[in-house]
Amino acid sequence: MRLSEFGNKEIVNLNDGKRLGLIEDSDLIIDENTGKINSIVVYETKGSIFRSRPNYIEIPWDFIKKIGNDMIIVEVELDKMRKFL
Repeated sequence: MRLSEFGNKEIVNLNDGKRLGLIEDSDLIIDENTGKINSIVVYETKGSIFRSRPNYIEIPWDFIKKIGNDMIIVEVELDKMRKFL
């Protein structure tokens, strides 16, 4: 699959069914040597846009369960994955 095909896919958590965001609004961490995706960084949008330190979740590629036509299904425990910039 080409990177351009990822753009508008929605990221959904299998554990609770929550929509985490879109790939186009996320960052991909790519291994420079192999060109493989290591993880996806999804930024949380809830709360104030004026928050100085947004939350984000870094989802390792191994946590992806299925890539479909419209969405990417991941299995994560959000409380353990949440980080700050």
